[in-house]
Amino acid sequence: MSFSQFFKNTGVLFANNNDMKKYTNELIHETSPYLLQHAHNPVNWYPWGPKAFEKAKKENKMLIISIGYAACHWCHVMERESFMDEEVAQIMNNHFVCIKVDREERPDIDQIYMTAVQLISGNGGWPLNALALPDRKPFFAGTYFPKDRWIQLLTYFIHQYKTNYREIKEQAHQLANGIAENDIIAPPTESAIFTKEMAEEVAHKLHRQADKVHGGLSATVKFPMPSVWSFLLKRAVISGNDTDLELVNLTLTRMAKGGIFDQIGGGFARYTTDPLWHVPHFEKMLYDNAQLISLYAHAWQVTHNPLFRNTALSSIKFVIRELYSGEAFFASLDADSEGEEGKFYSWTYDEIHQVLGDSAILFCEYYGISKSGNWEHGKNIPDRNLMNPLAKEIQDAKTAQILDEALSTLLHEREKRTRPATDDKILTSWNALMAIAFADAYRAFGEEEYYDYAQKTIDFIISRMRNTDTGNLFRNFQKGRASVHAFLDDYAFTIAALIAFYQLSFDVNYLKIAKELTDYTLENFYDQRTGLFFYNDKDFNEIIVRTKELTDDVIPSSNSTMAHNLGALGQYFDDTAYTEKSVQMLKTLLSGILAHPAYYSNWAALLLREAYPQSEVAIIGNRWKKQLQALQQHYLPATTFCGSASDENLPLLESKYKQGKTLIYVCRNKSCQSPTEDVEEALKQVSVIPG
Repeated sequence: MSFSQFFKNTGVLFANNNDMKKYTNELIHETSPYLLQHAHNPVNWYPWGPKAFEKAKKENKMLIISIGYAACHWCHVMERESFMDEEVAQIMNNHFVCIKVDREERPDIDQIYMTAVQLISGNGGWPLNALALPDRKPFFAGTYFPKDRWIQLLTYFIHQYKTNYREIKEQAHQLANGIAENDIIAPPTESAIFTKEMAEEVAHKLHRQADKVHGGLSATVKFPMPSVWSFLLKRAVISGNDTDLELVNLTLTRMAKGGIFDQIGGGFARYTTDPLWHVPHFEKMLYDNAQLISLYAHAWQVTHNPLFRNTALSSIKFVIRELYSGEAFFASLDADSEGEEGKFYSWTYDEIHQVLGDSAILFCEYYGISKSGNWEHGKNIPDRNLMNPLAKEIQDAKTAQILDEALSTLLHEREKRTRPATDDKILTSWNALMAIAFADAYRAFGEEEYYDYAQKTIDFIISRMRNTDTGNLFRNFQKGRASVHAFLDDYAFTIAALIAFYQLSFDVNYLKIAKELTDYTLENFYDQRTGLFFYNDKDFNEIIVRTKELTDDVIPSSNSTMAHNLGALGQYFDDTAYTEKSVQMLKTLLSGILAHPAYYSNWAALLLREAYPQSEVAIIGNRWKKQLQALQQHYLPATTFCGSASDENLPLLESKYKQGKTLIYVCRNKSCQSPTEDVEEALKQVSVIPG
């Protein structure tokens, strides 16, 4: 049978019958850029859904469930090597029903099959390729496979499926049980008292895991892990611990100066392949940059280090310039351009000299550029950690101006290159993180533009990503429509963003929407048995096991974020049911926090909230905005803000309005100190927190 006849028989249509390399499969109807990248593979891909499942059952075929995302370099490599190859496609189409999944649109599916990979091999990553029975239960899962190894693997399981079906079915059964048991956690049987000593123990363990020379957590591959440094920064401020602050300073300085930060265009890459923060995996993710903007803004409030301010502002410019749709923010930029990783971002020594002319020598000294290249194939990644030691002696205003002009010139020149692809889907949870970033940047730097972006982003989520009839959220938005029902992280970060923006605007409607969404999660996600939240909405669940996201990774977990939300909303609405749930969640995870704090750093931040006294600051009167801005330019992680121009029915504001005055009340444990109109006096009251 010819390849043309074969693909016609298997349902793959040629876009052009004269061109054997152009095909169209079921992914052509999707909106995800990642799925559309595979819409013209010779593999007869299906999106996750009933059509693929029914076909697998009817034809008794195994499933290939291949999961990745648009900015994933090795996903592109496997596509070029295997999924665009006709020989491989013939094997896949003859013996399997092949499903492509965008992990960013469907993290619930990714969690299931990633757990399978980790149970089998102890490792994980993307692309993720799982083989499953027609009922979607996996019996094998792995990550990237070169073409020959992929063919060998498929051929082996084709034979096993025919000759040892019982063994494969038993393996699938055991693996499904392992996935179901993976996040089983029992509620604590004993009461727990949260202490400062516990927080100190967590910090000490993080210090032992840290790289004391280059910053970050000790590893050969380094991720920024913002919530780890956010915890240590909060603890440094609340407890006055200088060693915590020193480690945060080291890490943020090395990252800001390193190759992981785009020195020319701003913004952070996802991680580096070395421990020196030098060689990034060049994709840029919205969620990383959102969290790092918040972190650098907070660090600047504490240290007033201009490097931290410039890093935050440069990252904001990058996000607005390259990821803003006009309404909300796109998901990511690819690592590759023209089929080559990092081509858009790297430079040869000669290119730098051709573009910069007389200022090239100075620039090369400051950014570690060499004739032989500081990366591969004679290429250079601008990296201030590689600065010529002699260059430090000539830092002055004139030098700074020359370097700023050089960066602007190189950015202009770089824009002439072929840009990495943009994953232009809009994700609720990541946009909520970006709204929080703008709120934090507004507090730190006072730019009204950041307030506006925070509000516009939150309003977009509420108006375009929420079903007005049922109150539930959607996860994604693209080409004018939302198609995937939201997961717990979408709710958790949206609620957190609403709370953050209320503390800037004192518009109680945002707080009320936060409460509405919280009540929805309690109705549709909450597990009464464990006191924790499932990741999937009970009304929109189509996976083999309902899982819980508990550990904090490159993004804080949805459960730890919900625990923070419940604590804050319990405080605002004087709702003990909320606060009790928050405390119970922390108790349940306490042993994990103390044993493995790097994986529970956002939970550890909640431990700080319970171990140290917290302040509520209420500002009542017409001049509330000016007073609030003056207070919030300081980093006050143990403080919750509320207020209004006049009477408001929030419990924290009751009976506090005095006509003709703008009063600041600093309260602790429902007991308020004497109100003041003086910001400095209020700051003194806030700071009287025992270390």
